Amino acid sequence: MKIVVAYSGGLDTSVILHWLKERYQAEVIAYCADVGQAEELDGLEEKALATGASICIIDDLKESFASDYIYPMLQGEAIYENRYLLGTSIARPCISEGIVKVALEHGADAIAHGATGKGNDQVRFELSAAALAPEIKTIAPWRDEEFRAEFPGRAEMLDYAEKHGIPVKASRDKSYSMDRNLLHISFEAGDLEEPWFDSSRPELEELYVMSQPVEKAPDNAEYVQFLFEEGKVIGLIYSELEALIDSFDDVSSYGKQGEYTLLSPYGILRVLNELGGKHAIGRIDIVENRFVGMKSRGVYETPGGTLIAAAHRDLETLTMDRETMNLRDSLVPRYAQMIYNGFWFAPEREAIQTLITKTQDRVFGEVRLKLYKGQIYFAGRKSPYSLYDENIATMEGSSDEAYNQNDATGFIALQALRLKTYYKNN
Repeated sequence: MKIVVAYSGGLDTSVILHWLKERYQAEVIAYCADVGQAEELDGLEEKALATGASICIIDDLKESFASDYIYPMLQGEAIYENRYLLGTSIARPCISEGIVKVALEHGADAIAHGATGKGNDQVRFELSAAALAPEIKTIAPWRDEEFRAEFPGRAEMLDYAEKHGIPVKASRDKSYSMDRNLLHISFEAGDLEEPWFDSSRPELEELYVMSQPVEKAPDNAEYVQFLFEEGKVIGLIYSELEALIDSFDDVSSYGKQGEYTLLSPYGILRVLNELGGKHAIGRIDIVENRFVGMKSRGVYETPGGTLIAAAHRDLETLTMDRETMNLRDSLVPRYAQMIYNGFWFAPEREAIQTLITKTQDRVFGEVRLKLYKGQIYFAGRKSPYSLYDENIATMEGSSDEAYNQNDATGFIALQALRLKTYYKNN
């Protein structure tokens, strides 16, 4: 038997890899999708091989993750329960597509994941796999009674790792669960399971990775300008942009458009994560409704995604027709819920995405944001497709050809008719 296991190098997936090999007498391939975990991938291949994997595949999906998953989602203004920018949710179909591809290429009988039976990720992985390769079996150890009996807690997993020489960095007093990718990092469990616990207290600052607290944010505001085409950021203007790009070993510009530096979606997010994090932007602390039925408390950092979402919405106010926006926005809660619940590859999500793509036909232009102490201030927007007409909107008087104020009398009378009728009879 051959199994491809979604592997991160952490305690859970390391134990699971070794346990699967013993339990099923199987060849186990370790698969890690690089979706922007950064230094968390250091030494991963050596660790996987030492744990018992026949091979370890580190699949660089960063550009695909940004362009094929994050950008389309941000075009749709997807925010779950009005607060969560779906950082973990949107990574799962990308990872699932990668692991299924590897399983098919290597003739595997099954794929396996380390998601628990209480969470959303098990649903996201398995629904995606079912859509992409229904013939491949999925193994979920945390839903196996024998596995749970052997590992009722973290201590037992650490004992198992020590017994079998599994290299892990975990300690017995670690209390938080973290998940990182290009779009965000999430924190759950430990003290955070108490909703009254203050996640912004100073002694927790070492927990955070992508942003600094508002108390340490610069005392001077900074501006950043966005260049959009079809609702996608393609370029930036920022005073320290060149130095910031030079500090990355995997980001480079592919040209200029006017004063804008053009970058790939991955490069855009890398830059904006640094800039947003510098100004303490993108931290949220929420209680959300999991798909499986329970509520959970999570803390998230999404600096770059928060900036893009704000700038994108601001440009749409200038370029998108009112009724088109109302129609798209009416679908946003359902669209966000589909992504959160794991239905990225469902036909209904694809249908809504087609509508979203169409709404972006005229979302071209520029947006200027001012960043200061955790806040985003809108400092200007312009577009060749602007629907704003100063000659019509001005309060200083305008031509009656475009808007005759006398017409408002009849308009108001017709709007008031049903109200008069209703209240006359009540």
